[in-house]
Amino acid sequence: MEEKLAFKEIAIVGVGLIGGSLGLALKRKGYQGVLTGVDNQEVLALARQRGAIDKGFAPGDISDALATADLVFLCTPVANILHHLQTIGSCVRPGTLITDVGSTKRRIVEAANIHLPSQCDFIGGHPMAGSEFKGMEAADAFLFENTTWVLTPAKPMREERRKAIGELVEMTGALVLLISPHLHDEIAAAVSHLPQMAAIALMSLAAQRQSESSHFLKMAAGGFRDMTRIASSPFSVWEDIITTNADMIGSYIDAYIEELKRVKTALDKKEMRSIFDQSARNRLSIPRDTRGFFRPHFDISVVVQDRPGMLATIAGALLEKNINIKDIEILKIRENEGGTMRLAFASEVDREMALALLKSRGLECRKRE
Repeated sequence: MEEKLAFKEIAIVGVGLIGGSLGLALKRKGYQGVLTGVDNQEVLALARQRGAIDKGFAPGDISDALATADLVFLCTPVANILHHLQTIGSCVRPGTLITDVGSTKRRIVEAANIHLPSQCDFIGGHPMAGSEFKGMEAADAFLFENTTWVLTPAKPMREERRKAIGELVEMTGALVLLISPHLHDEIAAAVSHLPQMAAIALMSLAAQRQSESSHFLKMAAGGFRDMTRIASSPFSVWEDIITTNADMIGSYIDAYIEELKRVKTALDKKEMRSIFDQSARNRLSIPRDTRGFFRPHFDISVVVQDRPGMLATIAGALLEKNINIKDIEILKIRENEGGTMRLAFASEVDREMALALLKSRGLECRKRE
């Protein structure tokens, strides 16, 4: 806590879903410093009401908000972050640490190196968390629990400073991953941005065929729905990502096309079994700790009947024995038939206790290895 309190005043520029959740999370974990928000008055009023900030400033007064801050979080869209980095250098004190929450990192880090004064430290940041809802109304003190918060240094900085920001981020419940801005953007292009483009292309293809027969989308079952779920993401969320990472995205689209060509060729060479087998092995090698956990979790599967109160039954039974659920995931669900849930626990002891307890309540459950 001594290192974390090196940041006696934190300014959050943009008190929306991420900025508001950051304030709520820090307050929940006992941060004793001052949290200052920068946003419009309606947002600031709600943020103060919910306890996410201690004081607030309008965007036009950002220089006053940053004048006494030890740490600044830029929690706006990427385009706005780039603008702020060009303008706030004269507002901050020497020694202030500045970070951000943008979804891409190379352009942001480059802008920080160009525009921020040498007396300030900058480290790029990207919490791998979000919601389908936006704004301070959707802010959640638990949004960052067990998620990955990537930090990308702009240039060498003192170890104690890097440690201090890492420990502060971990106060939110996140797990810190330190990588270069270039590697961040490449990984994001491969595992986040490419799937979005693929979902859009697949949805577009099926919609085009729908004009030939109305049965195309009517027959869209689980696999198609799973693969195209993110096709409904609004362009406003993706515009800055595409603008600042187009080269990486384009490169991985090309690589994906080549991989599809390889699969197409294999259709006529009876090589599909080996491709399927290899794909299955690779898929199973992905850590089952969802949302990017770097600490091991211990999972079980629970068959849940489709009737009222089932979730309450499971949660209530575990609560009685003070067993904490670290994560919940709906694996599959069918209306009127029930489905399967994944529950994650922090230790093998908790997992064994949960299995025994739920089985004693008549629930079908098993370990997930």
